Amino acid sequence: MTATTETIQGAQPTTESRRNEKVGQVVSTKMQKTIVVEVEMRKAHPKYKRIVRSSRKFYAHDEQNSARVGDMVRIRETRPLSKLKRWSLEEIVRRSTLTQVDDGATA
Repeated sequence: MTATTETIQGAQPTTESRRNEKVGQVVSTKMQKTIVVEVEMRKAHPKYKRIVRSSRKFYAHDEQNSARVGDMVRIRETRPLSKLKRWSLEEIVRRSTLTQVDDGATA
């Protein structure tokens, strides 16, 4: 009996969270500490079985203002931070090549 309770207490809990995650492209960074991420959903039409694309924009919190327009980012659901912000920036999956060209041209 004690051996089973020790193994249960000694077991490491899984760090997998229940919060929803989405991957999308940054379309705006004009606000302070806020980015707008457009997530594209693709699903088959119920009747015609043709792939239909739809997109939705999410406001996400970016504490360091590190994301730039065109970047592919992963956002995670969080508590409400403002009227529209319910997501936070988890990581930048892929940097945009357009912003690097613009930075080089201005320098």
